Amino acid sequence: MFEFLFKRQGGKTDNGRGTKTPLPAESAAAAAPSADAGPSNKRGAAAQAGAAPARAPSAVREGQAEQLKNLGGDEARAVDFILQCEFSELRLAAAELVHSRAALERVHGAIRNTDRRVAKLMQARLDAIRHHDAELARGQATLAQARALLVEEQLTPNQVADLDRKWAIIAAPELQEEYAPVRAGLGERLEAQVQLQRAMIDRLSALRRLETEGLNAAEMAARLDAMQAEQGAALAAPERTSLPRSLVAEFASEHARVSSALATIAQSQAALAAREAALTEWQAQPVAELNADTLRRAWQKLPPLPEGATGTALHARFEALLASLPQPVRKAPAAPQAARGAGQPEGERRAAGTDTPGVEARAAKPAKGADQAFIDNMDALEAALQQGSLAHAAELAKVLKETKSKGMRLTAPQADRLAHLRAELKRLSDWARWGGNVSREELIKTVEALPTQNLAMAELAKKVGSMRERWKALDSLSGAAPKSLWERFDHACTVAYAPAAAHFRHLADERHANAAKGEAIVQEATAEIARLESGEADWKHVAGTVQRLRLAWSHLGAIDRKDKKRLDTLFGAALTTLQGPLEEQRKAEVEGREELIDEVLAIDPHDRHAVDHLRDIQARWQEHARALPLERKAEQALWQRFRGACDDLFARRKETAHAADIERRAHEAAKEAISARLEAAAPEATAASAPKLLRDAAHEWQAIGPVPRAHEARVEKRYHEAVARVQHHADLSRRAAGLAQAGALRDKVRACQELEDSLAQPEQAVSAADWRARWAALLPAGAEYDPTLDARFEAALTALDTDRKGYARLLEANRPTLLAELLRQEVAAGIDSGAEFARDRLKLQVEALQSTLKAGNKPAGRHTALHALCALPALVDERTAHRIEQLLMRAAREGK
Repeated sequence: MFEFLFKRQGGKTDNGRGTKTPLPAESAAAAAPSADAGPSNKRGAAAQAGAAPARAPSAVREGQAEQLKNLGGDEARAVDFILQCEFSELRLAAAELVHSRAALERVHGAIRNTDRRVAKLMQARLDAIRHHDAELARGQATLAQARALLVEEQLTPNQVADLDRKWAIIAAPELQEEYAPVRAGLGERLEAQVQLQRAMIDRLSALRRLETEGLNAAEMAARLDAMQAEQGAALAAPERTSLPRSLVAEFASEHARVSSALATIAQSQAALAAREAALTEWQAQPVAELNADTLRRAWQKLPPLPEGATGTALHARFEALLASLPQPVRKAPAAPQAARGAGQPEGERRAAGTDTPGVEARAAKPAKGADQAFIDNMDALEAALQQGSLAHAAELAKVLKETKSKGMRLTAPQADRLAHLRAELKRLSDWARWGGNVSREELIKTVEALPTQNLAMAELAKKVGSMRERWKALDSLSGAAPKSLWERFDHACTVAYAPAAAHFRHLADERHANAAKGEAIVQEATAEIARLESGEADWKHVAGTVQRLRLAWSHLGAIDRKDKKRLDTLFGAALTTLQGPLEEQRKAEVEGREELIDEVLAIDPHDRHAVDHLRDIQARWQEHARALPLERKAEQALWQRFRGACDDLFARRKETAHAADIERRAHEAAKEAISARLEAAAPEATAASAPKLLRDAAHEWQAIGPVPRAHEARVEKRYHEAVARVQHHADLSRRAAGLAQAGALRDKVRACQELEDSLAQPEQAVSAADWRARWAALLPAGAEYDPTLDARFEAALTALDTDRKGYARLLEANRPTLLAELLRQEVAAGIDSGAEFARDRLKLQVEALQSTLKAGNKPAGRHTALHALCALPALVDERTAHRIEQLLMRAAREGK
């Protein structure tokens, strides 16, 4: 009933219920070990029984390889072949023929869980197809964008540049033929825009140089008309939207200015021509026929000279002509007048001019006539008329008129000169009035054209203001304008300025709104100060509030100057109050960040926990950053330092890891050498040499450091396999030696049994010499059993010479003891004793169980019991001798 206690564990089961895996019928004979076979023979038989995996016949492989050759590039047949083929390398070869999306998806869906290489190839090709489709879609979208730009009215270079950048990263060569002509069309449009803009710039430059080229009025008018025609053609060109509005407006303004100045230029050129002709005519006449006063009066009647080098040169030539004329001889003053001058006091003579040095060189002043101030004013009037300063000349004429109306009597030459100057002033004023009206008409046209030029509001206001200033300047130069012209000009300016007025009113409203926003920002800052002073400071909130308020203030917009100064003062004071404690807190935060950087720098890169420590520091850094953000510049500087310290740590760890990797590879080579040495020594390993070999190898293995982690399992596996191989060969050697020793022990036990059986038979003759010779011929049974068996053998031989009968009785008396001990050892070894000993075996099994369960009462070792069994002299029959031999062989096989 207790047989399960002594039942030896069998092999592996095929399920969890303990049922043994049955052997195949055809290998049952090979699986059953013989009586003398050891455990190694059993394992070999089991390995032979289980080492018969089903393999596909080579004929099937050759047939499928032939099918692969006959595919002929047919994709559909290749797909069918892959789905039914049993060999992975043939499937992989056939997969090279699959390229269409449908076939790839079919093969990938069917094979992805069974053949990784084919599935990976199919997935790669599907990804390539999807990528190409995506690129093609992007290319088509870009092509559509290019076509839209080609017909768009307002094309800019930035749009074409963006288009080129998109197309440069698109891999769609099949669309290149469609894209190339569209891109060429865009390039032509951009080139046309460039040419149009260059022509505009050149035209404006030529317009600005027009007044300095010395052209006459007709040529200048023709050039202006040609430039205006070119400008009109440019504004009607297909790429007119590319022209800068500022250049268009500037050209219009400059053209209007030159056109308005054309009349003045015509007058100036006519005056220069008239004076040049008169001067040429006078220079051609003989000097004797010329009179200085006549020439001077004629010169003053001519149109006034324009300001500039040409007018100055003509005036200089006229003065040179006057200087070349002979001076008339003046007559001496009359005697009465001289007498009167002689009878006058010295002061009166000086006042009358009679005592002035050089008075003989010029005509004496009349007793009646204008005073010196009046004459100076006439000289100034003449100079103003010559210079074309009509406004100053009009003022001087008014002063002369007021002075004369006070009863001043002029001499005839003075009256003629004054009349001539007034006539010249009237003539020039008429010319100026006519030119001013023409200029005013041009100004009105220019102002009326301003609303159509889409100018910026500031530029529009500036233009209108400049036009009014020019109108005022014309009033000062050419007199007051007619009322009708003034009303037209004022109405045109009002209409042109209306959008700017509305815009400026809107800006004023915005300034008031911005002032209200500024008040709100100041109030918010004041509320934050109150919260900070109450002790409820959340520094992150305070920092965010300061940054937000500063940003809002920078985006506030324009404010009236009086409000701006007041709000700036209030906001600056509030911001200073908020930033004081915040800066103190940020200084402490910076110190904390510095400490974290120092901790990173102090980490030992060789420490195995260095990365964990660094992660902890990084987490603390993030907590600090979330708790109180610093100024962006300081934050970036600290972060760069912290990141540099982290990178330096990782770099040092990488260097250490590289050195460690080299060292690990050296360790791997050393361990591989140990494994190779064990593998080479395994076939020659014996029970005596194996322990030292394995001990030395284990000592060297433990002394070697770690190997690369990726190769650790492989190196360990090879080493353990080499150790197992050495142990296996040592076990085989030990078992062979054990079997040999068991055979020698069996032979000596059998010799002892035969000698003792001969002693028990008195009629049988026994020769001691023969038995000694036979005993000496037997192999030694080992140091454990030889002394015992030798003593048993000698005891038997001694009894042969002394007390044979007594020894025979002893042998017979020891027989039950021998049988009982033999049965006990058979029970312990699990050897069947036969049906006749079933009851005794059960009794011994119960006793063995009871002795095992009792604490401190351990059964004697099987080695000691077997030694005692071999030393016990007793008579045995053939069955008992066979049982003893079976017990000895079992002990030898189990290494006991």
